[in-house]
Amino acid sequence: MYCQSCGSQLPEGANNCPNCGAPVNGGNAPVQNNQNNQTTTNMGPRPVIQKRELVLTIILSIVTCGIYAIYWFIVMTDDSNLLADKEKTASGGLSFVYSLLTCGLYTLFWYFKMGKKLEEAGKRYGVAISDNSILYLILGVIGFGIVSYALIQNDLNKFAAQ
Repeated sequence: MYCQSCGSQLPEGANNCPNCGAPVNGGNAPVQNNQNNQTTTNMGPRPVIQKRELVLTIILSIVTCGIYAIYWFIVMTDDSNLLADKEKTASGGLSFVYSLLTCGLYTLFWYFKMGKKLEEAGKRYGVAISDNSILYLILGVIGFGIVSYALIQNDLNKFAAQ
């Protein structure tokens, strides 16, 4: 038998994959991954994302006149796509291009979708995340996009911390 999540060969009678910790035979109960103590669900192990320091990212965004904010936008989009398992959603780079082509209108849609994706990922992995999509959108509309970025990163850091 082979693991449906990672393809590793399973020992006879195993309840969980020794490589990734995924339950064998489609079990629904969360289990602990023995290798790195990651919580897993029937969806497989939670993806690993990088924790970013909020103050540092804001300072770098200001000091670099927004260049770091572009990078930050891209990695937050990619991290949220990874957590929400959204393969058909635009990547971070493509989202940035859409934002440029629409003169920032796509960014307003992006704020809203980030709130929805983070809430979905929170439910998926058992992390307490509220649906802040309207808050992110309002902050972006009134010109406080950097605050939305910080709130989004704070929610992403909840996944990285566990």
